[in-house]
Formats: sequence, structure tokens, C-alpha cells
Amino acid sequence: MTKARNIRWILAAAAVMLVSAAHSQEWPTRPIKWVVPYLPGTAPDTIVRVVGDAMRDILKQPVVVENRAGAAGNIGAQQVARAPADGYTWIYSATTMATSMRMYKNPGYDALNDFRHVGRISRSDLLLVVPADSEIKSARTLIEKLRQNPGKLNYGSGGIGTPAHMGTELLLNAIGAEAMHVPFKGASETANALVGKQIEFGLTIFAVSLPHVQTARLTALAVTAPRRNPRLPDVPTLAEAGIPGVSLVSFGGLSVPAGTQDRLVNRLNEVLNRALERPEVRAKVESLGGAIAPSTPEQYAEDLKAEIALTERMMRVAKLEAQ
Repeated sequence: MTKARNIRWILAAAAVMLVSAAHSQEWPTRPIKWVVPYLPGTAPDTIVRVVGDAMRDILKQPVVVENRAGAAGNIGAQQVARAPADGYTWIYSATTMATSMRMYKNPGYDALNDFRHVGRISRSDLLLVVPADSEIKSARTLIEKLRQNPGKLNYGSGGIGTPAHMGTELLLNAIGAEAMHVPFKGASETANALVGKQIEFGLTIFAVSLPHVQTARLTALAVTAPRRNPRLPDVPTLAEAGIPGVSLVSFGGLSVPAGTQDRLVNRLNEVLNRALERPEVRAKVESLGGAIAPSTPEQYAEDLKAEIALTERMMRVAKLEAQ
């Protein structure tokens, strides 16, 4: 009996040692994949690459960016939602992940239940813009023209159901006006159409329109945030321009598959927020018209919940149904 007890004790001790060794082995021990559900060269892709480099330096492991564009970001999100919850697959989650929950009947994932949301990276405004040689030189003039010509002016967006589309409909509803919607394949096409005077006005992603504004090909009438953007300090907010009650801000952050352990989520949040403190990261985000906006996992999850609720409201205003 004594010999049997000794053998059991030795086996139990060995098992404890193996478990302890496994836990003591620091994560990460191999390269990490960061999925960006947008095309290379876009603002999200640029942000992920500079943040990923900073996180690589802290974690001492490569952070490999993989672009999986398509279906308004849904293809990349589906991939990560089905990935192992081991801390080695991340996704750049953003406003569109939340809007897809209401815009699509079957986006292929659940933004709140299929992911753990690690933290916010940045926030960015939208810009209300017109062609540079347009007779419209202010938001107040645009409001007057829209009211005097119901349904005759046209505006562009990056597609049906995008924040720019629904945001414009929210703006039109606020001022009691109507306009024709011309959907394009992305924000860059919208900006190019404005430069080419194919459309008369539009809400566009700040980073996309900023170069056109700086080179005098587009005129910025207002920013959609509650406060002015330091990159364009002379451009008023919508409220200052006479359109109160409409505030639209896009955001982006880091998420991982549901089931990822708390210790990994908390460690990732710590590393992400340290990366966001780096001057080169802040400079790159601000050069795109955004602002560094670190958060806790809980705060970032609340952002997504709030965006889903806002999408419901905007869809009612725009009279849109899920596709």
C-alpha cells in the first residue's frame, strides 16, 4: 500500500509540475496574425501596421498583417470569429462591425458574442465636403440650397448602409430636406466623384478627404464630431454650422475570438495601450485625421453596443431594410 501511495504521489506531483510549466511559458511564443478586413493602403491598414510594429517590439514576436477585404468587412470578421481563441489571431474591429449587425440579415458572425473586444485604438471624424469650385461655400448655404431644391441635389457615399450614407440621411432628416443618394464602391471613389463634380456633396472619411482638402480640390464645410479637428481647425462642427443633434464619429480597435482567456485579453489591452503611447503611433493616427483613444475592454465593448443602437436609428430614418 505504501509503495502504491508513493507512486500516486509521484504521478500527481509530476502532473502539477507539467501544468505549472505550461502556465509559466509566457505568451506569445510564436508569430501573431492581425486580420484587417479592408484593402491594403486604406486608413485602417495603415493604422494597424504602425500599431502592430509597436506591439511587436513589446511582445518580442512578429505581428503579421493579413488583409481580408470584402462584404463590408464581414469576410475578415467571419474568419477570426472561427479562429482558435489562443491569442494568436486578432482582428481590427471598427464601426462597420457594429453596423453590419443591423445592415445584414446574416453577416456570418455576432459582433458582441463571437468576439472579446480588447480595446479601442482611435476615433475619427467624417467630413462634409463639396467640390472646390462649387458655389456652396458653407454648411448654411448647403442647407438653404437643399431646402429650396427638395430631392434635386445628389450626394455620394461608399455604399448603401455605410456610415456616410446613413449619416447623411440623419443630417437631411435633421434639417427637413431630401437629396438623391449615389452609392459608390468605397470612400475613395466617393471623394474622386466629388473632385470630378459627379456629385454635389457628401460625408466622407476624414483620412480620405483630407489630402483633397489640403490640395484645394475639395472644400470642407463641417466635421461631424462634437469638437473641431486639430488637422482642420478652421472647419466648424455640424452644430456650429447650424445642424445640431447630429454627431458621427467612427472608431477602430482590437478584438479577438470569443473564449479567449481573461488573462490574455488583459495582457493584450495592456500592450495595446502601451503601444498607443508611442510618439510614432500618435503621429501616424493624427496624420490621418484621427485621435488616439485608448480604453478598457469593457469600454470598447460598450462602443460597439452603442453603434448597433445608432445604426438601428439611422436605418429607420433612411428607411432601409437589412440586406
